[in-house]
Amino acid sequence: MSTTPYALDNSSPEAAARFPALARAFDAGTQRHLDALGVTTGWRCLEVGGGGGSVARWLAERVGPTGHVLATDIDPRHLELGSIPEVEVRVHDITTDPLPPASFDLVHARLVLLHVRERESALVNMIAALKPGGWLLDEEFDSSVFPDPARNPGECLLKTHVALARTLDERGVDRNFGRRLFGRLRSLGLVQVAAEGRTFMWPAGSAGPAMMRTNYEQLRSHMIDAGYITRSEFDRDIAALDGRDFFMPSPILWAVSGRKPAS
Repeated sequence: MSTTPYALDNSSPEAAARFPALARAFDAGTQRHLDALGVTTGWRCLEVGGGGGSVARWLAERVGPTGHVLATDIDPRHLELGSIPEVEVRVHDITTDPLPPASFDLVHARLVLLHVRERESALVNMIAALKPGGWLLDEEFDSSVFPDPARNPGECLLKTHVALARTLDERGVDRNFGRRLFGRLRSLGLVQVAAEGRTFMWPAGSAGPAMMRTNYEQLRSHMIDAGYITRSEFDRDIAALDGRDFFMPSPILWAVSGRKPAS
């Protein structure tokens, strides 16, 4: 049994499939936002919750040999970064472990803080690690968009999806944290705060259902044991993900950025 407090921890076998799906679903948008912030040669960057390492690799290419990328994770077993000299991998808990203060031109996280119970402390720690004038970019889900066949005939609302949401809520995940980020960054003293929400319609065969499959399978036993879903209902929903007519809307992924005042 894993001792991690996180509902979707990296020690499960499903995590190896989740990270490539996350990259396919969201890396293009993440890269666009990082590019807009001006990430360039020589920058020092912190990637919080590095996951499978796709964002850290992109950052390393941007900052080049005169820059540095610190990729952290509470469990970095999937940070497959080879021998990229610009990247340092560190086991690190953003809520409790120290970071060098005022040291980074960029701090980035994606789908991390919604899982962290001490998310306010984590935000404070991330901002403290920024240089004056440095940028924070955090990307988090807002699940106020939920599959609803009554609104859009054909959208698939799986019973397993409802059971997953209930399980995540029980385990302290804030599934609407992304919506609150804009106000939080302002209140914590950042300037030039901006936000964009992006959402997608996910058909069978796309990255979204592939990601959801890993989440369903990782929490399968808990959802069945809790009585939220039966084994036959779970198997039916897993098969539905591959159905020709399947589609579902994604949660909103809010990308919120802000700059630490220069003085």
